[in-house]
Amino acid sequence: MQRVVADDLDALLGVLPEHIRQALLEQPDNSELLEVVLDLGRPPEARYPHRELALSHIEVTDGDIEYVISRLGPFSGDNRAGIERTLHRISAMRNREGRIVGLTLRVGRAVFGTVKLIQDLVESGKSVLLLGRPGVGKTTMLREVARVLADDSKKRVIVVDTSNEIGGDGDIPHPAIGHSRRMQVPTPTLQHAVMIEAVENHMPEVIIIDEIGTSLEAEAARTIAERGVQLIGTAHGNTLENLTMNPTLSDLIGGIQTVTLGDEEARRRHTQKSVLERKAPPTFDIVVEMLERDRVTVHPDVGQAVDAILHGRPAETELRWFDENGEVRRDKITTSPVPRKKDTVPKKEIPRIYLFGINRGKLEEAARDRGVRLEITGDLTHSNLLLTAKNYYRRKPQKIRDAEAAGIPIYAVKSNNLPQLRQCLDSIFSLQAEPQGEAQGSALAEAEQAVAQVKEGKGPVELSPQNAYIRRLQHLVAERHGVASHSLGKEPRRRVQIIEG
Repeated sequence: MQRVVADDLDALLGVLPEHIRQALLEQPDNSELLEVVLDLGRPPEARYPHRELALSHIEVTDGDIEYVISRLGPFSGDNRAGIERTLHRISAMRNREGRIVGLTLRVGRAVFGTVKLIQDLVESGKSVLLLGRPGVGKTTMLREVARVLADDSKKRVIVVDTSNEIGGDGDIPHPAIGHSRRMQVPTPTLQHAVMIEAVENHMPEVIIIDEIGTSLEAEAARTIAERGVQLIGTAHGNTLENLTMNPTLSDLIGGIQTVTLGDEEARRRHTQKSVLERKAPPTFDIVVEMLERDRVTVHPDVGQAVDAILHGRPAETELRWFDENGEVRRDKITTSPVPRKKDTVPKKEIPRIYLFGINRGKLEEAARDRGVRLEITGDLTHSNLLLTAKNYYRRKPQKIRDAEAAGIPIYAVKSNNLPQLRQCLDSIFSLQAEPQGEAQGSALAEAEQAVAQVKEGKGPVELSPQNAYIRRLQHLVAERHGVASHSLGKEPRRRVQIIEG
């Protein structure tokens, strides 16, 4: 692929102290420089894709940091500043008193030519959402999309620029966005308001927005789409499937709700009675997963793709990449559904339990009393359940944190005695029929619905009983939406109650 890159590197080097600038100028690969890091009391450092370099044996001083700050624009509410009419981003780290003690100077580059991968999609008039890990090139792609739609397609394009990352610092936007107009956002918390203001005041045909990350921004995006304005944006998350499990952002792809089926319908579908369904048309028509800068996966019909994920059906996607001649190649692929537990194991699968602070002999005796089979493993990575006592769970030792990070369900008993262990086994084996991933999604969707009811003044809402790990996720949902929650009841009927904050 033939690309043109503009990085205005001299402007970034010009704000650095002389001894750091000279050390950088001696490097042969500054065309690949990613960022320069200045931390008080440590040697300055340059970072490249495949190496890190100490630029001096002299530690960074307050004077060095002040020298850089004096040559920048003001820092915004998200601790970012820039250099006027460039794409460079400078981020600050502050101490407890608010004084800047560290700077990350990230090189901003305008790359021309990458939009060919998705040019037909954005020129179709449909709304397109870009997903991908940080640094894969989503913002770079947005800049070129803005330029192509404004200059080549002659559309009225407005860029909502929260941290000046798309259009660069200063009041005059970088040429990389072409004739697009740019609205700056005073503080990140007002991004959703500026999105709506752009539609109401400036009659755009296209709105471009980077990093949709809150429920208010998701609601604003839906409002924009419903008014017939094309929306091109990015969101947090690597894949479409990630987005379906994100309670805050799932509204971008239609929202997820729990539906209770009748007995006959559940038998017809060969599913349990409570299932996840898409509740509305997606805000975005197309989702593009950016695997690499020159390789993407396209979901051309988001509604169909989300339904396929929720129902465990195969889905058709399109893989696109640049060949050695710079031409776009395409290949239709069919993704296999994520295996569901009920499709791959018997209803009463033998649990592989990792014990933490639990007497193995007593658990085996409780299993004999209940007539159930279980496997006790000494390797957490080979387990599908961790059993511990509440006093251990509260202290959060490393093994429990590892289990939570890996998504392994955790059961915590009040005390290490036979009655408690028998009750715990009753709970474990009653849940064997329900797939863990689906159970977790249903539980989070239930928490979202309860939050909405509480915010509408419908009083406290009790959720269904869940294990300790899922209850913790439900508490996080409540916290994210600014309402209060607490757990009540005893295992295995312990549950979360959502109340007004």
